[in-house]
Amino acid sequence: MIQYQFFPRSRGLTDEMRQIVDCFNVVNDRISSETNDLVSNDVLAVLRPYFEQIGFVVETGKSKEEKIDVPVLFGVDNKVDKSFYADALSQDGRIVIEVEAGQATENHRFLKDIFEASMMFDVEYLVLAVRNKYRSHNDFDRVFTFLETLYISNRLHLPLKGILLIGY
Repeated sequence: MIQYQFFPRSRGLTDEMRQIVDCFNVVNDRISSETNDLVSNDVLAVLRPYFEQIGFVVETGKSKEEKIDVPVLFGVDNKVDKSFYADALSQDGRIVIEVEAGQATENHRFLKDIFEASMMFDVEYLVLAVRNKYRSHNDFDRVFTFLETLYISNRLHLPLKGILLIGY
């Protein structure tokens, strides 16, 4: 079952965010962590054609040419000095999608994704997809609790307009 929550909770889903959720719903039976044990690259491969249909550029492999570079710092003559990789990026560069599997909470990969999306030039939204079931726990619940605390405490302000958390 696909579940999702947009943060901050005081805002609803945009049409673009709804389309992303719809992509996950279409392939739920193929990626569900309840019945499948896919690594993140395999989940992304299943989602790729649907993301591309709604206007996203999607990573196709692990070589430099197959990855999606998103600028972070610019140098002399506006050359990119630093960039981070994204799993998928909207055509306008405002939405980054990161699909995680086993390392989402065990190695706090979701925190790295939040940090990197926050540093990326012109990025306004992060879509963070994590497993509902991983070993003996639920990554969606763990990340949900973290994001809920982040937004309710109001002690740390992210430059993002929002984060869409999706559990698959």
